[in-house]
Amino acid sequence: MMTPQFRRDFSLSLAAFIVVVSACVAACGGGPPPQVRPESVATYEQKLGWILRYEDQRVLHDPGPGAAPAPAAAAAPAGAARGKTPASTSAGQVVFATTPPPPYDLPRMLGDPDSRVRRRAALALGRVSLAGGVAPLVQALAGDAEPEVRQVAAFALGLLRDRSAVAPLQAALRDASPLVQGRAAEALSVIGDAASAPAIGEMVAGHVKAGAVASIAPDDVAEKHEPAVEAFRLGVLALGRLKALDPLAAAVLGPSGEPLVAWWPVAAAFQRTEDRRALGPLVAFAKGQSAFGRSFAARGLGALKDPAAIEPLSALAKDWARDTRAAISAVKALASIGDRRAGPTLLALLHTKGLDPLLLLDVIGALGPAHAEGAQEALLDLVVNRSPSIRAAAFRSLRALDPDGFLLVLSGLDTDRDWAVRAELATLMGLYDRDRALPRLTAMLKDEDVRVLPPVIAALVKIKAPGLDQVLVQLLAHPDFVVRGAAATGLGALKPAGGDKALVDAFHAAARDDAYGARTAALDALMKYGPDVAAPALREALADKDWAVRVHAAALIAPLEPSTDPQAAIRPAPTGHDVAFYQAYDLLVPSFSAQAYIETEKGTIQVELAVLDAPLTCRNFTALAGKGFFKGAEWHRVVSNFVVQDGDPRGDGEGGPGYTIRDEINERPYLRGTMGMALDWADTGGSQFFITHSPQPHLDGRYTVFGQVVSGFDVLDRIQPRDKILRVRVWDGTTLVGQ
Repeated sequence: MMTPQFRRDFSLSLAAFIVVVSACVAACGGGPPPQVRPESVATYEQKLGWILRYEDQRVLHDPGPGAAPAPAAAAAPAGAARGKTPASTSAGQVVFATTPPPPYDLPRMLGDPDSRVRRRAALALGRVSLAGGVAPLVQALAGDAEPEVRQVAAFALGLLRDRSAVAPLQAALRDASPLVQGRAAEALSVIGDAASAPAIGEMVAGHVKAGAVASIAPDDVAEKHEPAVEAFRLGVLALGRLKALDPLAAAVLGPSGEPLVAWWPVAAAFQRTEDRRALGPLVAFAKGQSAFGRSFAARGLGALKDPAAIEPLSALAKDWARDTRAAISAVKALASIGDRRAGPTLLALLHTKGLDPLLLLDVIGALGPAHAEGAQEALLDLVVNRSPSIRAAAFRSLRALDPDGFLLVLSGLDTDRDWAVRAELATLMGLYDRDRALPRLTAMLKDEDVRVLPPVIAALVKIKAPGLDQVLVQLLAHPDFVVRGAAATGLGALKPAGGDKALVDAFHAAARDDAYGARTAALDALMKYGPDVAAPALREALADKDWAVRVHAAALIAPLEPSTDPQAAIRPAPTGHDVAFYQAYDLLVPSFSAQAYIETEKGTIQVELAVLDAPLTCRNFTALAGKGFFKGAEWHRVVSNFVVQDGDPRGDGEGGPGYTIRDEINERPYLRGTMGMALDWADTGGSQFFITHSPQPHLDGRYTVFGQVVSGFDVLDRIQPRDKILRVRVWDGTTLVGQ
């Protein structure tokens, strides 16, 4: 990796750079040599391209020989064909190389004359996730003249989660710009600095007293607001993240405890405190004007598990026709509290004609945890329902209500025809003692659908089935990588003699996989055998072909070898792109907000892709759509009033495209209809994506936002588990791709 001490004098670098560019153009036979402006080494677009490459490779500086420069290319002229980089130049045109001369690394670009470059470099420093980004970001936070740069610097410091930034961020709570104040509050809460809560509360209270949010509508879900309103939103959510009830209450409650602001983020903040003293404000929001606020209040009441919440929650559940989302949250909360008094309300909903299908699933699932009297008969009817999701929910509730009766019911039924229901039954069998569970689970090991085997393996491990270690070793050679991963996890839990050697062999064999799951499962299992056993494989994994494995291995090995620097060892990240890729004109400065059309069995959802905030994620999604990757894929995860998720060719949540992409965490919030990239851990995205039913601020800054629904919200709400995508097409302003 190139470091500052290896850089030569700038004037010499520039001279060498000019010579290289001139020679390249001459070799191409492109006519007279181009004019080069010594006072302007690079264009704005080229700087963006370099930033994007550093960010994707997760480095602060040019990685050097590992990323060989592509031939020089001209900056795209006005009117050039989108998606192409001109291969030749006309006389007099300025030419720049795709590889930056030494001064253009991320820290130095924070001092660029162009504030747009500084802003983008600040975000990249956060995304790269190296401690070397902290100092330049702190300097930008304290001294940059542009508020936009300072607020991005604060956001990026939150991504780095480095406690050395706490004091500068606390100072930024008093910045002249409200946006900087809000982002500083957010960053402090992400870092987890509880001591900052009083100062954040004072900032929030100041905006309340100034009337910043006096006219905001209770259910306002605009993506952007006036700076003071944004500072308030970020501040109250930060207090909720810190579980800081006292400063939150002091800022937003009146003398008698009533909310001064009816906007839903306040309810979301109280929900996250999980403090019993929040009961009053949560009940007030449950009865308030904001539909989203009622939903967050219901979640908060469920987290408190206070019997006093039964009445307001039951009222919300009964009012499902007016506010289905709040009713869904209320039913889930009633299940969480587990009080029998909720039974009559749940049973009444179960027998209500025309009930929302997703609400019905939640009601069925709540009957067991709530110990609803008289529910068994209805549930027995539902275990033969034609819907696999309803059958699975009915089985869960039956088992919770009557564990012995559940086994009797199973003995009288044929094997369920749906793999997902069989997988659910395997999980439930893991809750029984060995004698009762072993015969059924042993038979299920022969299931014809490999997607059933991982939960069967997990259940057998849980009951400590005799002779299981030999079975698990055999399964380490299974053709399916998810099964192999489950077997590795099981061996790590049981730790039989000789299992460590089998895991090392499995780790090496999994190097042939495109997917990362079996390799990382083997590493986790080896850690159970001890650091000395795991260390050699972990060191190998630092150079894995997949960045996701490298990240996982670095996190595991860091505490074992504190004198080493695994974060440096895993970089640059393998991306599969040459340097010229990052200079594509339409990638850097798209002239059109691409539109994705997700055609489902229930209708079409139109999504505006966030091509500026997440360019590589959007390009990956578009490329997959162009290949027909999503055609026929099931919405394998549908969580009512939360998300719908798709993009897995397996249909069990474990599949992907055979590679991973880097996260592009940005400042966009998760609102209703926001599209994000699903993850196992950082930088494990690929093809699985989700769309939110409602605001989900706990996802902000954790998952890449790369789109927003603009049409088809009704379709989004109608999607049921296992519905299919018919096709996905993307319009980029000139071309419609997808099949």
